[in-house]
Amino acid sequence: MPKGWETVMITDKKKPTAYDLVDDGGTVVLHARADSAATGLGSSVDLDVSKAPVLAWRWKVAGLIKDADNRVAALEDSPARIVFDFEGDHSKLSIADRAVDLAAKGLSGRELPYATLMYIWSNTEPVGMVIPNPRTKRVQMVVASSGAAGVGQWQTLRRNVYEDYKRAFGEAPGMLRHVGVLTDTDNTGGKAEAWYGDLRFLPAGP
Repeated sequence: MPKGWETVMITDKKKPTAYDLVDDGGTVVLHARADSAATGLGSSVDLDVSKAPVLAWRWKVAGLIKDADNRVAALEDSPARIVFDFEGDHSKLSIADRAVDLAAKGLSGRELPYATLMYIWSNTEPVGMVIPNPRTKRVQMVVASSGAAGVGQWQTLRRNVYEDYKRAFGEAPGMLRHVGVLTDTDNTGGKAEAWYGDLRFLPAGP
């Protein structure tokens, strides 16, 4: 795996997604395969996204996940996700959110981040739509690609992470502490295959 990147377990009961590096037309990219599986691959960072707010990346998926619906907990899967964990003031969290923290720590051995912003490939929802995770509002998903158009082809994308975070959470983001990717099919029991190109943070501008 890329230096500094490691497997991110959701719980030890989840079947792992398989990640490997492959050659794609002379460029090394990350390849993911999930079969009723859900583990991520991530790296710790220390980044103020207000100074480099624009994320640029490429991804490709082999197909959509049948019946996946990111608004429904039992169907909440995506063939491709970029995942960002942010720090923040935990004293502002509700009692319910703190209870979720305890449950997550019991399942995975680690507390949830203050906030998680994801970019996802959705089956049907429009690009730019913000979808709250059906289990916790501390995870918000922004649709970056949608539908079957472009399946099997590389998509080159750019999103302003700073502005998307403010739109999703109603406040400015804290420091970005973790970056990851996730291809998951654990809820639908389906299969998915995805490829990820390099992720780059860029300053705002043309």
